[in-house]
Amino acid sequence: MKKTVLVSGGAGFIGSHVTVELIQAGYDVVVADNFSNCDRTCFEGVKRITGKEDIPLEVMDFCDMEAVKALFQKYPIDAVIHFAAYKAVGESVAQPLKYYKNNLTSFLNVLEAAQEKGSFVLFSSSATVYGEPDSVPVTEATPRKPATSPYGNTKTICEDILRDTVKASEGKLKGILLRYFNPIGAHPSALIGELPRGVPNNLVPFITQTAIGKRECLSIFGNDYPTPDGTCLRDYIDIVDLAKAHVFAVSRMVEGKMKQDCEVFNVGTGRPVSVLELVNAFEKVNGVKLNYKFAPRRAGDVTAIWADPTLANTEMGWKATRTVEETLKAAWAWEKHLAGK
Repeated sequence: MKKTVLVSGGAGFIGSHVTVELIQAGYDVVVADNFSNCDRTCFEGVKRITGKEDIPLEVMDFCDMEAVKALFQKYPIDAVIHFAAYKAVGESVAQPLKYYKNNLTSFLNVLEAAQEKGSFVLFSSSATVYGEPDSVPVTEATPRKPATSPYGNTKTICEDILRDTVKASEGKLKGILLRYFNPIGAHPSALIGELPRGVPNNLVPFITQTAIGKRECLSIFGNDYPTPDGTCLRDYIDIVDLAKAHVFAVSRMVEGKMKQDCEVFNVGTGRPVSVLELVNAFEKVNGVKLNYKFAPRRAGDVTAIWADPTLANTEMGWKATRTVEETLKAAWAWEKHLAGK
């Protein structure tokens, strides 16, 4: 019997790539999204990549408990991957209630429905839970720090909610927390990728939009950090590598391979790359000159963080394989595809 996976927020950047990998791995996928932060571009791209025109799509809001319960009754959901959340750090600082209400309510509803159904839960967490770590690279045992934004805090709170619910369920509910580092790039087909609304909050879409002429200049926030070139160090992971990690995690859950009822895995490359290195690599690999300038540091940015992905490598059998150069080529191909070039 084929297993069915629900992907909440499945029409977005990460969700669309995960949907592709799940389908290609032989899972039935149900996509649900309210399209508050994306359009149908990536969902249509998923259909083209997979050759599947009949992927179920439910347009709904996960803050609506009745809609969530109806969804879990309609489909035989073996596992749910929860992406449906607001994710702009700056906006969360300006509008904390919007973030707490949406991100917590939607997850609470999913957990309640999953517990009733007996579905596994995979929560998309983030390296933001580590804050400014005392030492790098960070492992899953690295202490979490107070979040620097309400967005980051919703990740920490949702982690705790899942842990507590799993513990109280006495084996009826099981879950995995994947802590992502910095997902970048696009599918090699150039049919799906990051499609931010308005001004991008993330570095790579800002790079590609500057390169194509949509943005006049790229600002690099801070060049006086205590790092080799003065810019922040990050663990940039290819979006396809990240998406594949979800397939490994889902398989681990549905095939009964979990060693604990609630498990945590870092999803990163283990290689630190500075912001300036990434900009220079983009220019080199794509033969494009970028107009960029250094700007003052941005509030909430940590100096340096990258993963120790050993646990995911050894326990799940997953490993990041794509190079930064391949990733930046794919990101540029996607931007050109959007521009019709």
